[in-house]
This record gives sequence, C-alpha cells and structure tokens, in this order.
Amino acid sequence: MLQVLLVEDDYNLGLILKEYLEAKGYVATLCRDGEVAWQTYQNAPFDFCIFDVMLPKLDGFSLAEHVRHLNKKIPIIFLTAKSLKEDTIYGLKIGADDYMTKPFRMEELLLRMEAILRRTTFIPVETNPHEGEMVGKYVFFADAQKLLFGEQEQKLTSKETNLLKMLVQYKNQIMDRTLALKQIWGDDSYYNARSMDVYITKLRRLLNQDDKLQILNVHGQGFKLLELH
Repeated sequence: MLQVLLVEDDYNLGLILKEYLEAKGYVATLCRDGEVAWQTYQNAPFDFCIFDVMLPKLDGFSLAEHVRHLNKKIPIIFLTAKSLKEDTIYGLKIGADDYMTKPFRMEELLLRMEAILRRTTFIPVETNPHEGEMVGKYVFFADAQKLLFGEQEQKLTSKETNLLKMLVQYKNQIMDRTLALKQIWGDDSYYNARSMDVYITKLRRLLNQDDKLQILNVHGQGFKLLELH
C-alpha cells in the first residue's frame, strides 16, 4: 500500500483526511507541524505528500523544498486556504504536482492523487544507458526521470518528464498546447495552462547548456522543441 505523508495543522480536517485516505487503501501518517513532518519524512519511506501551506514552525513551501532536495520525484499536493495566483505559481515553481484550495471535496482530492500516480513511475534510477534517448547533447531517460549532460545528472519531476517526452515526440514540430494540457494535466483550464508555462520555463533552463536546443513559443498554437544542426 502507498505511504502518504499528510501534514495538516487543523486537528479535525487532518483526522478526516487521514481516515478517508485509509478507507481508500492508503497508509496515511498525519503530522501537525512542518518540523515534525520533516523529521518524519527523513525517517520513513513515503510515496506521496499532501502539505498544508500554512503550518506552524516550518511552512508547507519550505517543507516541500526540503523534501525536493532529497527526492525530485515524489508527488506533492499543496492544500491552502488562500487562492492567490502568486502562491499557486510559487508552489508549482518549487515542484508541486497539484494545488487545492480549501474547502474541497474529498473525492476530488482522491481523483487528483490518482491522476498524479498514473503519471508517476516508481522505478530504480539505475537503467541501461542504451535505453536513453539523445536530445541534442543530452541523454533523456524517460523511465528513470532524469537528464544526463556529460557527467552531470539532473533528476526530473513527473510533469517535467511527461512534458519533455511529449516535446521530444513532436521535435521540430508544433506540440499542440491544448493536447498537451489534456494528456498531462487532465484538462486545459487557466490554472493548468499557467502550470504548463512554469514547467516550460523550467525545461528551458534545464536544456540551456546546449545552444542548439530551443523551446519556442508558437503563439496561439503551442510549443516547439527545435534542434538545430
């Protein structure tokens, strides 16, 4: 069973979420402040994280940054009472897979978790080097969710991996924006469109060591991974 680290300082909501997740077949560990959650994360294996943003001692964003430093792939959903776009964008920049504003339906949380898990493959990082795909001067390992540039290894999140995989599939062609949103994010809402823009920016930064690789924004259509020769 999947192990979930649930961090929520609201006593009643935390218990309700824990009981709901366990009723659905997950093993949920509930923490009520960020420092305890960080200690707990370091001492036990987890497959999924659900973090409230406003936490005592260590806020959810800082906690997520600590977790991402150790594990680039573990899915993270933020829960927040705020609906500010700035908070949403910041959460995505530090590696969140999704973001839910309170109040929300338990069923929606479960559906979002399941959608993320369908896109996430938990496999060992060690793979046969011949299974990688050349992208310019990089070697892209989609299954292992990593990029190699010479001896430098860059771990990728599930969304970075899926978006790069789709860009590579349409290399030197236009990757349709709506199609990518529906395949990777589930729908083409404004929130998801902004999320994709954030991840495109992150991929540009990851690929910037090869000056013959560019991700172009094709206005009104989508994006193009251009490989110059």
